[in-house]
Amino acid sequence: MRRSALRRLALPVTALIVTVLVLAPLAAPGYVLSYDMVFVPRQPLRWDLVLPSATLPRAVPLDALVSLATQVVPGWLLQRLALAAILMLAAVGAGRLVPAERTGARLVAAVAYAWTPYLAERLLLGQWGLLLAYAALPWLAAAALRVRAGDRRALLPLAGWAALAAITPTGGLIALATVAALATSWLAAGMTLLVNVPWLLAVALTDADARSDPDGVAAFAARGNDWTGALGALLGTGGTWNAQTVLPSRASVLAPAGTLALLALAGFGMRELWRRWPVGAATRLAAVAAGGFAVALLGAVPGVRDGLAWLVETVPGAGLLRDGQKFVMPYTLLLCLAVALGAERAAARIADRTAGRVVLGAVLLLPVALQPDLAFGAGNRLRPVAYPADFAVVARLVAADPGPVVSLPLAAYHRYPWNHGRTVLDPLPRCLDAEVLTDDRLVVGRIVVGGEDRRAAAIRQALTTGAPLADLGVRWVVVQRVVGAPAVPVTSLTGLRLVHDGTDLDLYENTLRREVTTW
Repeated sequence: MRRSALRRLALPVTALIVTVLVLAPLAAPGYVLSYDMVFVPRQPLRWDLVLPSATLPRAVPLDALVSLATQVVPGWLLQRLALAAILMLAAVGAGRLVPAERTGARLVAAVAYAWTPYLAERLLLGQWGLLLAYAALPWLAAAALRVRAGDRRALLPLAGWAALAAITPTGGLIALATVAALATSWLAAGMTLLVNVPWLLAVALTDADARSDPDGVAAFAARGNDWTGALGALLGTGGTWNAQTVLPSRASVLAPAGTLALLALAGFGMRELWRRWPVGAATRLAAVAAGGFAVALLGAVPGVRDGLAWLVETVPGAGLLRDGQKFVMPYTLLLCLAVALGAERAAARIADRTAGRVVLGAVLLLPVALQPDLAFGAGNRLRPVAYPADFAVVARLVAADPGPVVSLPLAAYHRYPWNHGRTVLDPLPRCLDAEVLTDDRLVVGRIVVGGEDRRAAAIRQALTTGAPLADLGVRWVVVQRVVGAPAVPVTSLTGLRLVHDGTDLDLYENTLRREVTTW
């Protein structure tokens, strides 16, 4: 009985160890602010976060759910719960999904899935909503397989995991493809489509042009880290477009060799996945994985890239395909399951049971050995910080007399000295209980990917010509101290009254109080 209890505890304990190793810096107080990951003490619940009218709903319904949650729990706690849930659910889910006969093989799947370049790169990019879909995917696949077997009781958990995946549009699409392939049930597919309605509705109601800047295809194309190029990076589950979020270990000479070893093990284990899963299920998951992998390659293949650029410029909503590396998610799950079964099959061929356990242990540690710098918050890159007091002061002043706010310098992302110089999405839209106007363009190297917000374009024009922002009818202007940003033209602040002169933020009030007529 003691041995049986230890076996049951092995998977959650392993998942807990992985979680602690990755998120250790979050034991300190504060907020981890990294690229798209912005948590604030209490995020206001505003209509533009539920159904944004001027931009595409990239964070629907994620922002609304965060706003609701922070009415109950503080933002610092919500962030820790969300990040811990990603690691725990990913590890336990993969360990439970793999049809292994040995506990050791389940642990291999758990560590392999929770310690991938995909997870590391998206974590540093701050795309924690997408990673919740990543964590939900093995649980969703398990529920779909139960539905396929005729267990209608699995429809409820299937809907729940699909809803978790659908908090971002990309996660919702991957969930829909996975359920349609594995469950082979119109009811299950319909339920999965239903939980995608929030962001689909937001797309239908937005005033923004749903077509995208074709320059984004080159900007977001998958990238390689070594001589294997983009294909090698994607095969290793990496390949994100942002070089700043790629761990140094991915450029090591060991990375291609490690990818090759994992692929060899996966090839050795796929036969077992086909044999142990219901007939056709492994083939269907492989088809979904292949489709996602093909999408990831679209932007990296010169001839095909032009076709994708035409597609995103012409077809509304096709911009979802620009950052195609996101769609490697099903391939990552399939790879980890097959690696675990390959390791189990290799261990079973060794007569000495002790030597077999050594083989499983070596494969279990292989992902960590190939990417050791994911530990301790990716080498302490996920260090929490405290918001300067100016943010609370400005939030209080704006809340007393709400109105449109312009955040300057006009840029989507900033590098703050108080955030250790790390790049992060402007936090003001989530700090202030008012609509905050920022630049919706994205600069990737020398490529500037255009946005959709006409109001942001009007503000850019005013700043370029030095025209007073007060003439645009904004209620407030906030000037932030950021690293390396150009000075705000003095003439642009004409007609504005300084009401808070802080160390990190200055707040200006529009004394003209004109109605917004120029948008």
